[in-house]
Amino acid sequence: MPEYITMEGMQRLQEKIRSLNLERPLVIEQVQTARAMGDLAENAEYHAAKEKQRNIDNELSNLNQRLSILKVLDPTTMAKDSIRFGAYVKISEKGSKKKLTYHLVGPDEVYDRDDKIIQVSYVSPLGKAMIGKKINEEFQVEIFHEKKKNEKGEPLKVKEIVYKVLEIK
Repeated sequence: MPEYITMEGMQRLQEKIRSLNLERPLVIEQVQTARAMGDLAENAEYHAAKEKQRNIDNELSNLNQRLSILKVLDPTTMAKDSIRFGAYVKISEKGSKKKLTYHLVGPDEVYDRDDKIIQVSYVSPLGKAMIGKKINEEFQVEIFHEKKKNEKGEPLKVKEIVYKVLEIK
């Protein structure tokens, strides 16, 4: 069964693979240079370079495996009447002026951003609770068998749903 990712997320993963593929030959060269220094048993540079090569190879293997099961979904082609994968969702805490913006993405895309948008996976408790909700609909999130509400005990409320595609340059 495929797992989903946005175009932006796929571009980030592909860029990470390109970067690792560029770094790998340099590390292999470091291994060969360190190997030429002689006694491998006490050659710290050799062991460090080999460890770095193993880490790169493992990461490349993991990323390529993930790419084989990921499916890019274009959020602009989905029904826009409710929250679906790829949506940017503004949520307010009822009884509060505080509003947070979430981007509903795949698990491979949750990372820190420079803006104030919070990446949330569609398989997380919050992501699952948001899916299918419409504007002005209230909802609660069950986390570890406890209903998540705002500080005043009020449910969360959907204020805005936007679908857009971002591309990494």
